[in-house]
Amino acid sequence: MNDTSFAIHPGKSRKIENSDYQEAGDVLAIEECRNGLKARTETGELRIVFYANEIVRITMNFFGEADAGTSPAVIGGLQEVKLEHYESGDQAEVKTSCLTVKLTKSPLRITVADAEGRVLAGENQKGMGYKHSKEVICFKNMEESDQFYGFGEKTGFLNKRGEKLVMWNSDVYAPHNPETDPLYQSIPFFLTLREGQAHGIFFDNTFRAEFDMRGDEFYSFSADGGQLDYYLMAGPSPKDVIRQYTSLTGRMPLPAKWAIGYHQSRYSYESQQEVMELAAAFKEKGIPLDSIHLDIHYMDEYRVFTFDRDKFPDPEKMISDLKEMGIHIVPIVDPGVKEDPEYMVYKQGIQEDLFCKYLEGNVYYGDVWPGNSVFPDFTSKKVRDWWGSLHSYYTELGIEGIWNDMNEPAVFNESKTMDLKVMHDNDGNPRTHKELHNLYGLLMGKSTYEGMKRNLKGKRPFLLTRAGYSGVQRYAAVWTGDNRSFWEHLQMSLPMVMNLGVSGIPFSGPDVGGFAHDSNGELLARWTQAGAFTPFFRNHSVLGSARQEPWAFGEKYEAIIRKYIELRYTWMPHLYSLFAEAHKEGTPVMRPLFLEFPEDEHTWNLSDQFMIGDNVIIAPIMQPGTFHRAVYLPEGMWTDYWTGSTYEGKKHHLIKAPLETLPIFIKKGTMAAHGEAGAAGPLTLHLYYEEGSECSYTLYEDDGETFAYEEGEYREICFKVKCEEGTVYLNSAIAGTYEPVWSTVQLAVHSRENVRLKIGSSTLLPEKIEEGRHYFILS
Repeated sequence: MNDTSFAIHPGKSRKIENSDYQEAGDVLAIEECRNGLKARTETGELRIVFYANEIVRITMNFFGEADAGTSPAVIGGLQEVKLEHYESGDQAEVKTSCLTVKLTKSPLRITVADAEGRVLAGENQKGMGYKHSKEVICFKNMEESDQFYGFGEKTGFLNKRGEKLVMWNSDVYAPHNPETDPLYQSIPFFLTLREGQAHGIFFDNTFRAEFDMRGDEFYSFSADGGQLDYYLMAGPSPKDVIRQYTSLTGRMPLPAKWAIGYHQSRYSYESQQEVMELAAAFKEKGIPLDSIHLDIHYMDEYRVFTFDRDKFPDPEKMISDLKEMGIHIVPIVDPGVKEDPEYMVYKQGIQEDLFCKYLEGNVYYGDVWPGNSVFPDFTSKKVRDWWGSLHSYYTELGIEGIWNDMNEPAVFNESKTMDLKVMHDNDGNPRTHKELHNLYGLLMGKSTYEGMKRNLKGKRPFLLTRAGYSGVQRYAAVWTGDNRSFWEHLQMSLPMVMNLGVSGIPFSGPDVGGFAHDSNGELLARWTQAGAFTPFFRNHSVLGSARQEPWAFGEKYEAIIRKYIELRYTWMPHLYSLFAEAHKEGTPVMRPLFLEFPEDEHTWNLSDQFMIGDNVIIAPIMQPGTFHRAVYLPEGMWTDYWTGSTYEGKKHHLIKAPLETLPIFIKKGTMAAHGEAGAAGPLTLHLYYEEGSECSYTLYEDDGETFAYEEGEYREICFKVKCEEGTVYLNSAIAGTYEPVWSTVQLAVHSRENVRLKIGSSTLLPEKIEEGRHYFILS
């Protein structure tokens, strides 16, 4: 509910912030424990435990013993580390080869430094403590050069210095403004960039939490309950921090290839006939399509695990016919289960005690789409297994993807969620909804993904989720919720997706074209251009708004939109290789420029450009009636993807971009792989020749639909290239047993001068030369 002007009435009383702040007090005793130290303080217990040489966990319980358990976000265990421990007078320290944690005993202050002695996080002013006898808080010194990124799904600009950010999963239909906070995801992790080097902090507390980055001398993170529990990652590069964070919280499985294609959705496609007509229109117009999403109207009065047989008389045939066309169906599944004693899911859940309830034993009911509803308690393994098994309803119809919505959980009441006094089983360790609210979407995702995986018997499931917590990347892709068809929301989508990537969630994207309000041809064309390079690529719009299928605004816009949906498939080999890198290292597919150029201050606040991998810059047009834009190109020489023109790096350039053109730049001396829609087409490796350069490029391929890659059935080719005196020296190393189905593999060298190719002792001349490209057949 929006505030009125009364919210700023001068007579409203306000408490002085931190007026009742109680510090941790002095350290009374220190002893060693596994991988670290344990200290008794005047108020409780402190634990310092190294999970790896580069990762330290600091836990403070102000009211008792520090709990060594973790939230479900953390799946990484302790590695063996070699520790050194010193203690002298008022000082103590414990160190590994990468990190040193220093304690000042009176009063307790913690300073964490790297191997070179650079302080990463200090507490010279306020340290850590609690307020109101329950809210825990930690203050850290802020340096003048500190820039902050991550925090998951947040509106506003890329750099979050100067902002206050709340972690409390919330259903927000409107508005989505730069000040709208919180949203659907709670990812209490951030990365600090300081003069080109980085470190990270993950605050693993599932209560409502808050990060206050507004100060000049210090920042803070706090939570409404629980213990102070955070991990510090040493870096020193931004990509190192993300790798370290995802070693704790997990990395995404490789998605099915169809899942990273183009998705079409609407709230709602309301009948089987409409869905089939939609698919036929895509085929007739020659626009690639991998998936159609079904919103809530496919169900029988919004009962999950049902189809409305009047509107969808034969879903099995519909799904089979669509699969023959290469199109997957992704139905929405919400957590709210309709109260109906004749409805199998409700009946079974009540009989087996599977729904959320109060301490006194009465089941919690809340109003959502089906009306009065109950909610599965996903904190219980028994419930997760049951809910997962229910998805056989979908998999037996041939469905391989599920869309989870309303899983904050959202309830149609003033608080927008379930009563905070509801108790969750928590696998035998009951906790209130106040404490576990932020975990609900994550655990629903775990239940859904694992159930689908079991049911699909070797095929990769696709899961899309609105809500989540750290670790959600292990199960689901994320879309940024109910945005609007405003140019400002196109602008805002880029830093949102980039910060999700920095926060360990590489598979995300906005609703292309905007969900609510009415889109138009120019906005949809420009948004599709950007969407062609966001990891998740879905067009979605609300009931009652203007239709925004690719052809909705006439042939002029349809041609441009088709061009960029096709371009998505042209770039698929490059994108899929980046998804493989994200699976192995946690590195985002879509990257802010600072991730690759952390020492370049011009990248630190750059919110309107992004990178695909380490060598491709995308600079969308995001204002109406605009056909030029300033583009910043970092160090190096850069080639315009469309014209072949070369631009000097470390400069801003004014780039012409008519409506049909998305500015794309590729760094000279690097490579990118292109293919065609359909795996059996030719594969082309594009090398942008630069005299004297050396580069490497890793191409990844597998069957794109099963988990056979986990058994070595993949093909990873690492190309190493040297450009010298008009000659391309090419070497490659191959790993894995998978035999790709590419019809041919060719190398296209982009050069205005004649070039030749040398592989081992063989020298090859180009098979053909056209428009400055020299083509060599490799296989």
